[in-house]
Amino acid sequence: VHPLLGVLTGYLAGSIPFAYLAGKAHGVDLREHGSGNLGATNAIRVLGKKTGLVVYFADTLKGFLPVYLLPGQLDTSRPAMWAIAIGVAAIIGHVKPVFLMGQGGGKGVATTGGVFFGLAWLPTLVAFFSFLIALALTRRVSIGSLTAAVVLPAGVAMQRGAADPLTLICGAIAIFVIWLHRGNIRRIMD
Repeated sequence: VHPLLGVLTGYLAGSIPFAYLAGKAHGVDLREHGSGNLGATNAIRVLGKKTGLVVYFADTLKGFLPVYLLPGQLDTSRPAMWAIAIGVAAIIGHVKPVFLMGQGGGKGVATTGGVFFGLAWLPTLVAFFSFLIALALTRRVSIGSLTAAVVLPAGVAMQRGAADPLTLICGAIAIFVIWLHRGNIRRIMD
């Protein structure tokens, strides 16, 4: 399989709008309710915990499965580099889903978690537990997400080195996730 086909597959997998589909199954367009975001947090808020958790796991899997399954199928001598590209494509797909004309995606936290669980599982688990601790202490998903966004690149850097391509990409994605949460940050600071 050509590596670019793997990247396209990652993007298409990331573009599957599970929150949108779950909302439609309940007769609701999540883009018009709650935060208007097509992510697991808004699905939990509007559709309930059970449906929201299904969305969370589906969004996580659409990040994990492409980076776990595709790189070994590619015609390349650098599957690890292409795995990173496939993961980035899945995250972009979640944020800018082609199936919704690039509009109304989520913030990418669950999908990013799935991608990095496939690429660096131990730092991802540490980041996940930091998310849970921050959530338990503050009862704010956004603070948990921001905490994990800071912890994950630090953990990857400790495991693989600061100059490793995965560390650099992880840092860039963390900055992107923080930027997507800028509205939440403003509300926290007020």
